[in-house]
Amino acid sequence: MTQTPLAPATAPAATAPATTRFRTALRTLAIVSCLPYIVLKAAWISGSHVGIPADSSLLDHRAAMIVANGGSVLMDSAVVVIALLLTQAWGRRVPAWLLALPMWVATGLLLPIMTGYPLQLLVKALGGDITGSGGSARPFLDEWVFAVVYTGFIIQGLTLGTLFVLYAKDRWGHLWQGTLRDLPVSPTGPALRAAAVAASLVAVVPGIVHLLWAAGSTAGLNEALISESNSGSHVVDAVDVLFAVATVAGVLLLAFRRSSALPLRVPLTLAWGGSGAMGCWGAWMGLAALSSVDDVAHRPTAAVVLLYAVQMLVGTLVMTLGTYFLVERAAATRPPSGHRA
Repeated sequence: MTQTPLAPATAPAATAPATTRFRTALRTLAIVSCLPYIVLKAAWISGSHVGIPADSSLLDHRAAMIVANGGSVLMDSAVVVIALLLTQAWGRRVPAWLLALPMWVATGLLLPIMTGYPLQLLVKALGGDITGSGGSARPFLDEWVFAVVYTGFIIQGLTLGTLFVLYAKDRWGHLWQGTLRDLPVSPTGPALRAAAVAASLVAVVPGIVHLLWAAGSTAGLNEALISESNSGSHVVDAVDVLFAVATVAGVLLLAFRRSSALPLRVPLTLAWGGSGAMGCWGAWMGLAALSSVDDVAHRPTAAVVLLYAVQMLVGTLVMTLGTYFLVERAAATRPPSGHRA
């Protein structure tokens, strides 16, 4: 089989003025979209109850709310730093891992919202219930808060995602040129295939559980989650199933490449987005569940804690496999010693 030669990594060409203006506009939009969330969180930390119903569970533990909101403000502020990094000359000198890891986390936290929230709005428009079971659930936040915050998250995801694709194309575009069948035989191929199969088998577990919950099952859920089960929560679980499928598809395609004419960027995108959503969202939801241990109704069941732990395991494993694949790919496309690029 003839291998398609790959261009070595070279310094990116000067960015055209129109492209520079486009990136600047995206950066501005990304930063502005962070402000409503940060302002709202800062107001809550300072003692304001804007957007919080009088009997919301958020008001039960003042200290915990301040810590949680402070942490989320720092996380959203990181979006500003990443947006600057992706559009400034100094950003090209940042070590790959220092950018890729935060972007993987951002992808994993934003993708489920970008996918699930519009679908929830669609379900609501069709007559579904996304606010609580028959309105009996204890209110958490005013509905307008979700609209403001989630709209901001969606804008952040779209702008940051576009900026990262443009940045990565300039800096690492040679790593995903060609198709799967163009990939050379790897000495670590057997290990990659074994690890990919293991990750896929483990990913089946949360995939099946979320599928059951999406279909209406309440197995393994606590009292609070059962009372809050509705069309909106079923949509969220269905989205989780899709990310589990994407993760499995991406990692298996990379491991069992054979003679596929599929562009390499397709499985890389599936593995990146799917593993990020499984691992990072699983970690976020697991942290939220464990923070409710003092509330009997919200206390997480062993099944829920295990589920989120498994999602974290799958996401981390696939991310590690993807990192190793790209490092090996970079080494294979590097010019031989003694030759100029």
